[in-house]
Amino acid sequence: MGKITPFLWYDKEAKAAAAQYTAALRNSRIHNLSVLNDTPSGDVDMVQLDLCGQPFSFMSAGPIFKFTPAISFLVACETAAEVDAIWKALVDGGSVLMELGAYPFSPRYGWLMDRYGVSWQVMTATQAIMQPITPTLMFTGEQCGKAEEAMHFYTSVFGNASMGGMMRYGKDEGPDAEGTVKHAEFRLEGQLFAAMDSAYEHGFGFTEAISFMVSCDTQAEIDHYWDSLSAHPEAEQCGWLKDRYGVSWQIVPSAMNTMQQNGTPEQMARVTEAFLKMKKFDLAALQRAYEG
Repeated sequence: MGKITPFLWYDKEAKAAAAQYTAALRNSRIHNLSVLNDTPSGDVDMVQLDLCGQPFSFMSAGPIFKFTPAISFLVACETAAEVDAIWKALVDGGSVLMELGAYPFSPRYGWLMDRYGVSWQVMTATQAIMQPITPTLMFTGEQCGKAEEAMHFYTSVFGNASMGGMMRYGKDEGPDAEGTVKHAEFRLEGQLFAAMDSAYEHGFGFTEAISFMVSCDTQAEIDHYWDSLSAHPEAEQCGWLKDRYGVSWQIVPSAMNTMQQNGTPEQMARVTEAFLKMKKFDLAALQRAYEG
């Protein structure tokens, strides 16, 4: 599992979505199914999977949060035929945000929202594909114009981080302000992300439906990310936090993954009871709960 893993919160469709995506995207598989019992959302389905060889985690925990295009997943393809096949597999039951066609930045590109509300951009790559799926953050509403600031902030918090190429809006590209970010790339822990500003009246922003799970080996790591990222104390719960831009993160001990995969029902019941009482995770307390 990578250092940073996209985490998607579904109402009750996590397993169905995982099956659809792994069928649609190359080099994809489900590698763990589990259930967290007796949570505030009841019994919660958990799915760990790879999409195009990259780790994702899904959860079915009720209709609390809604997906929005503020975070989408850009899938880079080698051929137009692959774009078309993925588009056909994902658009069924969903909606089109940008029509599939030729654009100045790609000969074959489209942006859709699938039947679950998750947004995907699918395109033929114009250069060698280093990372097939790139999480893309769109800064809208009161966050519009802050994409560049956010990228500098994130690269200051995470290791093995850097800014990449950046395209800016020109003076005749309103409603976006000249100099704000049309599209830019950045890396956190070696993983590629993208960001953009959009001044249109979208009516949506970031929500907890998509968060980024940060795997930490030590309490010191947990403390660092928590103290650096959390900006809304009221949003802190069970390892979740919300940063100054409204993006949600989960700061999670890497040992939790081992516990979930290897623990007995009794051990996981104790761990679940322990972490439901926490905001920032206490690694030692979780290990004590696991060991009984």
